[in-house]
Amino acid sequence: MKTTNENNIATYIHLSTLSQYCIPFGNYIFPILIWTSKKEESEFIDYNGKQVLNFQLSMLLYTLILSMIAIPILVFTIFSTLPIYSIVDEPSFFLHHLNLEDISGIVIVAFLSILTFFGLKITEFFLIIYAAVKTSNGEKYRYPLTINFIK
Repeated sequence: MKTTNENNIATYIHLSTLSQYCIPFGNYIFPILIWTSKKEESEFIDYNGKQVLNFQLSMLLYTLILSMIAIPILVFTIFSTLPIYSIVDEPSFFLHHLNLEDISGIVIVAFLSILTFFGLKITEFFLIIYAAVKTSNGEKYRYPLTINFIK
């Protein structure tokens, strides 16, 4: 039997991940602090703490993979189309030497990675809110697309 206090603490664990928008790495620090201090008191709190951390670590992994795809492609494409002398001699070299004809299909992959990243962040936001609502009602929620790092 779960108490209201357990539901509230589990809900705070989920909502504490939203601190990432104000504090760097707050989505890891605050859930870990709340979870480790209360996990011995309740199996429900322990379950939700693990779910939150697994979800945040999965999002970090997905973000790193998308970054490893997008950033090198964009940097290589931008600097491969520019002559070296224009970087030194002309302060407005981007306007004169970059054009849409130099964009190849691989750059489209980079832009799709960036769009996927933003879609992932929006989905993450709504999933956190949804998980908090489910948890406040006393239900166990499992995030989709989550890799179980912590069992």
